[in-house]
Amino acid sequence: MTVAKYRAIPAGFMTIGEVAKKMGVTVRTLQYYDKEKLLSPSAESEGGRRLYTDKDLIILHQIMSLKSLGFSLDDIKQRLTFLETPADVANALAEQADVIRKQIERLTVSLTAIEQLKTEVLQMKTVNFKTYADIIVNLQMKNDSYYLIKRFDDDTLDHIRSQFDKESGLDFMDRFNRLSDEIVQLKKDNIPHESEKCQRVVKEYWGLIMEFTGGDMSMLPKLMEMGKIDTATNAWEERQKAVNDFIEPALQIYFSRLGENPFE
Repeated sequence: MTVAKYRAIPAGFMTIGEVAKKMGVTVRTLQYYDKEKLLSPSAESEGGRRLYTDKDLIILHQIMSLKSLGFSLDDIKQRLTFLETPADVANALAEQADVIRKQIERLTVSLTAIEQLKTEVLQMKTVNFKTYADIIVNLQMKNDSYYLIKRFDDDTLDHIRSQFDKESGLDFMDRFNRLSDEIVQLKKDNIPHESEKCQRVVKEYWGLIMEFTGGDMSMLPKLMEMGKIDTATNAWEERQKAVNDFIEPALQIYFSRLGENPFE
């Protein structure tokens, strides 16, 4: 579009400053819209001043309205020329509603994680940002192991970081949780500790402990202390307490059959 030039400002035209004041935007914003070819002035004075008309104000109002609804400037640039009928506007709004709905879902997940982290942090006795970071990662992965992580000291956490990456850590916790569920079911079914079925599960459980420690027997007393649950305060701790109650006597039988006890 060729921009007409005028010596003076004729009736029906406004300077960029007047438009900015009237519409509640900054001059810099209008200059940026012009640069991005989103809204160019209809005319220009011989002195180089941008001149706008009422039609330009209507377009600016559309831009501001779409921007307030969350449309990006690129989206607005593509849509302005096509919003000619109510159906066009309705379709554009429906698409933007989907975008906002997804944003709400992501924010809801973030809010839930923040609230959970706040609860966990208040239960910890000291400020430990390394532990907080591990809890956040587990919350993001929707992994209940943060109940366990908050019990670990720095040395154990450093061992975990060196032993597992995200993928192997998730795989380990999945196997640990599945086996824990199986042990809880054995307890419910009153399966004898010395039974073949129980001892098979115990062997697998002990294998997971060895995998976790990397064979470092010096970690066992610390793990026993950290894993000890006197009074459960949540569903995860209730399950783990049930696992501990059942697995301890079963392990004693397993070690007696092996002829050695690593805890002695």
